[in-house]
Amino acid sequence: MVSLTGMGCGVLAGLAYYHYRDSLAASIGFCLMIAWHIADGADGQLARLTNTQSELGKVLDGICDYVTFISVYAGLALAMARQDGASVLLLVALAGACHAAQSAAYEAERQDYVFWAWKRGSMPASIRPVVGNRETSGLFGALLGAYEFLQSLMGNSVGFNRALYAKLDANPAGDEIRARYRERFAPAIRHWSILSSNYRTLAIFICAFIRAPALYFCFEIIVLSAVLFILGRQQSARAASFIKEI
Repeated sequence: MVSLTGMGCGVLAGLAYYHYRDSLAASIGFCLMIAWHIADGADGQLARLTNTQSELGKVLDGICDYVTFISVYAGLALAMARQDGASVLLLVALAGACHAAQSAAYEAERQDYVFWAWKRGSMPASIRPVVGNRETSGLFGALLGAYEFLQSLMGNSVGFNRALYAKLDANPAGDEIRARYRERFAPAIRHWSILSSNYRTLAIFICAFIRAPALYFCFEIIVLSAVLFILGRQQSARAASFIKEI
């Protein structure tokens, strides 16, 4: 319910941003996005506190996030198309594809870090088969499979995850390895947060408020994609070095 409420705020934000040329409407859109952020942060914490976390909830949370940004992007795109023509839709579509890749990479790195550093959360999708049950079969099973497949493409390599899993499984000093992992990878995770939705929400508002949303989509395509490439190269080198170290 918390996730769906947040998604509702996201959809309303898209409607507000459709009228972004009105400064009040852009401000309302920003406030609705903040409300979505609050719900998006609360749903997972609530699930953990009440011990009701599940793979279904993981899928639902991801769907709500994507629906929110699709709504906002669509609202801005349709408003821009009225003035600049349908060609802007290609710009927005490309930005949306870049967004999907960047978000998947950030979430994969964050979730992998939580699992390897603290033994919490789900095992990395690249080394965990989806077990058929009432939550991972049918439509939700297909959605979970697609979601985790995208994450496995963007997160740590399968080789790194398998090597680290085997080392921890065979080594009684697993806590020491996890401590060294935290020391090496915690700073990197803070850098990956550049690709979180926080900066996008602020950038969308600023560009909409100055009536230049195309600047945001160019920022998404060029700047954030460059950040993803740089962070990915650094993470690959860090992972290879860490496996050799242990």
